[in-house]
Amino acid sequence: MSQLIAAIATPPGTGGVGILRLSGPGAIEAAAQVFSPAGSTALADAPDRQLLYGKLLDEKGQGLDSALAFVSRAPRSYTGEDTAELQCHGSPMVLSLALEALYAAGARAAQPGEFTQRAFLNGKLDLTQAEAVIDLIDAETPAAARAAAGQLEGALSRRIGGIYDGLVDLSAHFHAVLDYPDEELDPFRADTIAAALEGALGGLDALLATYQRGRQLTRGVPTALLGRPNVGKSSLLNALLGYERAIVTQAPGTTRDTIEAKATLGGVLLNLTDTAGLREAGDEAERLGVARSRAAAETAELVLLVLDASQPLTAEDREAIALAQERPRCICLLNKSDLPPVLAAADLPFPWICPVSAKDGSGLDALGERVAALFPAGDTQGGALLTNARQMEAARRARGDLERAQEGLRLGTPPDLLLSDVEEALGALGELTGASVREDITARIFQRFCVGK
Repeated sequence: MSQLIAAIATPPGTGGVGILRLSGPGAIEAAAQVFSPAGSTALADAPDRQLLYGKLLDEKGQGLDSALAFVSRAPRSYTGEDTAELQCHGSPMVLSLALEALYAAGARAAQPGEFTQRAFLNGKLDLTQAEAVIDLIDAETPAAARAAAGQLEGALSRRIGGIYDGLVDLSAHFHAVLDYPDEELDPFRADTIAAALEGALGGLDALLATYQRGRQLTRGVPTALLGRPNVGKSSLLNALLGYERAIVTQAPGTTRDTIEAKATLGGVLLNLTDTAGLREAGDEAERLGVARSRAAAETAELVLLVLDASQPLTAEDREAIALAQERPRCICLLNKSDLPPVLAAADLPFPWICPVSAKDGSGLDALGERVAALFPAGDTQGGALLTNARQMEAARRARGDLERAQEGLRLGTPPDLLLSDVEEALGALGELTGASVREDITARIFQRFCVGK
């Protein structure tokens, strides 16, 4: 039997409301020791999820605050265990004293993610839904929140389940024919296997194709600000962030290394990297900075190429243009549009060109519209997409197993050997939802959570 755990479930610091959460054997009894109801109904006798008003008590039974409390009994609770929740004002001192009282009543401190981990272990959530909890907490855009909510409701689980169930049917049919040869069962035919494998592979290909979009929603789009020195890259970074993140001076080459920050533009989360200006390096430090700039541009999914609209193109500009053209998505920013223009859009080989001014902020709204067009917010597939590397790797292994089975079928491999590959694929798909996942993997997943979740 698991131990009773308790934690403050609201963020650190002062707030209007503070919440204490308990789960495990004795949760209701422990909560009753630190909560005195104002009415005649004791907490232990309260119906599930019915709020009671009363007083929050410290370890000595002295009043701390007015409070609300409710209980949820196993198995109809978030964790699948008896749970209780106490709500009071968000005073860090009040919450700390109440938590000490809960420890005195027999609870221990909850570990990060332990409430959700118990929900997973007790079958209330599968692993993709548990991961969606932290994705929802961490969501920084409306699209990311909607995708996480859909995944929490089981959208990804259902998509994986459709592939999994088809492979289970294939495996079960084989074992039934093998184990019951005297029964009148449909024979195990090569064309049946081929159709099942083709269908599962198609489903996995479609699922794997969602990973890039899922990763962009949860982690942001890797974006490089690229250009020669003194075109205003760092000023643009500061303008996009709304605060002074990068040092800006009139001297060229102020940025000697990459600077990273997150910004939401057009409803899209961007992982911005401000790079050192591309030019002939004058010393070793600058050479390393330029090399990192190239590396950032070469791995970026979006390049914001910055040119000085008040100056003609230079050799360094053309070098930056050539590098930007190699990337799948590029928006060319004609900065310093507040000055008399020299450079025109017609002079440039880009379909997406946006005049902007880091000085007065003009053009940034139009830039947001262009970013939104490149990364449409509606493409969240209701949450039925892969959102992290663990999920992608498991789906990729399952696909590899099925490819081996498909190749074996073409070479005439006996059905029992083919089915071993199918069962390996089932194991990999089971890791996606947690049906067959290793304990060390689950521990690593819940380490991402904060205490009280």
